Amino acid sequence: MDENFVREREKAVQAVKECGEEALLGGCLWHAVSLYEGTTFYTSKKLPFTYRIKGRELFCDRKEKSITEATVLRAYKKILEARAAGEPIRGPKKLSMFGAPYIWGILKGLGLAGGEETERMAETPEDATDAERAAETSVDAADAKMTGPDDAKIASEL
Repeated sequence: MDENFVREREKAVQAVKECGEEALLGGCLWHAVSLYEGTTFYTSKKLPFTYRIKGRELFCDRKEKSITEATVLRAYKKILEARAAGEPIRGPKKLSMFGAPYIWGILKGLGLAGGEETERMAETPEDATDAERAAETSVDAADAKMTGPDDAKIASEL
């Protein structure tokens, strides 16, 4: 992949993080999302997907209906508000909106959601090796939510 394009992507994501004006946030966010069109992302259940953008709509390859630019922005604002309130959203279910698993996967992959995690879950298909794909889709037992004594054993076997 072209090094300038990679830098452009990174700058676009950084611009979203640093955007102080609400009126500009939607444009910055949509620009960043559009630069990652065709990139493989993963839902929280580790299902791979890509998307294409047509105008102000995002079409995931795993879904027939589109997700609008406004919905993506609404989700990101919800994530920011929850983070500011000290109750960060940790998964798509809390977004409570159409396309949440895909929006969450994209925003988390861009480093815009998922708390303080630094692991990026986005990759370009031609740059990733099979080992990298396997490592990114494996479940880390330390990150798994434990609810009972057998959960640690189950998570470590995944």
